[in-house]
Amino acid sequence: MQTNLSNQQQIIQSWYEPALKTLEDLLEVRKQNLRDQKRDENNAAVKRDEFMYALSVQHRMPIFHAGQIISSLYRAKRIRYLGSTFIQMNEEGDK
Repeated sequence: MQTNLSNQQQIIQSWYEPALKTLEDLLEVRKQNLRDQKRDENNAAVKRDEFMYALSVQHRMPIFHAGQIISSLYRAKRIRYLGSTFIQMNEEGDK
């Protein structure tokens, strides 16, 4: 059972870089919108549901698996939540 759990963790972690690239692309659109409005682009954030949907469509995975990847990214401190809805990249990923 332990081997199976470890294998599942490895599979989820193998999706970190593609998921972060997808998030980065979504955030870039938000940042451009903020630049156009002459606002602080550090406030750019993506809705969790939108991120899950983008992972599902771009990488052809079920929404459930996208949610697991997002939760794992959060536990690994690679992303951060603003409230319970919005997600940003965590610039302090080493904490």
